[in-house]
Amino acid sequence: MLVPMRAILEAADTYRYGQGAFNMNSFGQVEAAVRVHELLHSGAILQGAEASNAYMGGAEDFMHGTIEQKRKGAKALGDAVKACGENSPVPIALHLDHGKSLESVKACIDGGYTSVMIDGSSLPYEDNVALTREVVKYAHPYGVTVEGELGVLAGVEDHVFSATSTYTNPMQAIDFFKKTGCDALAISYGTCHGANKGKDTVIRREIAIATKECMMHEGIHGFLVSHGSSTVPQEYVQQINEMGGKLENAFGIDVNQLVDVARCGINKINVDTDIRLACTRNILKMFLDQPALQKSPSIGPIFAAMTANPKNFDPRNYLNSIIDTVITGQIPDSDVEKIVACMKDGVMEAIAPLLVQFGSYRKSHLIQPVTLEQMADRYKKEGI
Repeated sequence: MLVPMRAILEAADTYRYGQGAFNMNSFGQVEAAVRVHELLHSGAILQGAEASNAYMGGAEDFMHGTIEQKRKGAKALGDAVKACGENSPVPIALHLDHGKSLESVKACIDGGYTSVMIDGSSLPYEDNVALTREVVKYAHPYGVTVEGELGVLAGVEDHVFSATSTYTNPMQAIDFFKKTGCDALAISYGTCHGANKGKDTVIRREIAIATKECMMHEGIHGFLVSHGSSTVPQEYVQQINEMGGKLENAFGIDVNQLVDVARCGINKINVDTDIRLACTRNILKMFLDQPALQKSPSIGPIFAAMTANPKNFDPRNYLNSIIDTVITGQIPDSDVEKIVACMKDGVMEAIAPLLVQFGSYRKSHLIQPVTLEQMADRYKKEGI
């Protein structure tokens, strides 16, 4: 069933576990993600970033996609989640990750997203508040959850870049919740976007604890989000490099730290890089195990694109030759089917252990099923 993200986060907050949120970039990935959440009886938060929407909208230069391409892609991703998850026994939310404008938010809500993030963290504080409040006013009448961001994470991922971080001030977070009416807030407390987080990165858990304590004191029923939280499994990095990749300084957040902060007030934990690495590792291995596929008319261009840029592990940069399959899930031949299988296996392999470690497995029954219409009514009654 498709639900607003708030319903999933309310259960995570009440029962003190972490809810993983995973970025999706193809129909097949969505299908696999829904299936693994079902197998482990976990609620699911699937995410599409602005660049992902552009990519699913057919933009080859997805980092600079037009709003029309993003609108088309948001609908494609929304249709994929609806097709795979509308009749699922577990609650599923589709969330916009790092939305940059009200235009993008509108495109996602029109496309079937049940939750949106507006990232005004790079703006002056009052401008961030004003933009987030504007999105809340637009989204809540639809029953759509809104996530904001306060503080700046270092690192590079999609449209998000910063050379340095600015930690979130817990007292300012309280003011932000009160002024915007947002449901969730991404805080900066030591995590970092991308695969190059630095070895032995340490999360400042005291920021999360202080923020949550202040929220409880002020009666704010909101949720805290950890961005830049991929664990970057070192076996993936090593295996990719052994097969010709050139990944350097690729380190993630120690999963034990994420488990710890999930008990200290962090309700949602964003993961993207782990999935990219797992998919790339699987596809490279398939090509090396079955060399004839390197010359396949339908998927040979994928191998050529991968080997041309051994530093890149983002599937969006090498799957252009099968973009129709990526967008629609339609498989034209057995070779393309092998690529899709590698992607699906990668998604399940990356997600499954995190559902167990973060603690959301076997807890889908704790999530109260609620429709967008019912949530909209709740917001109206609460004056949000």
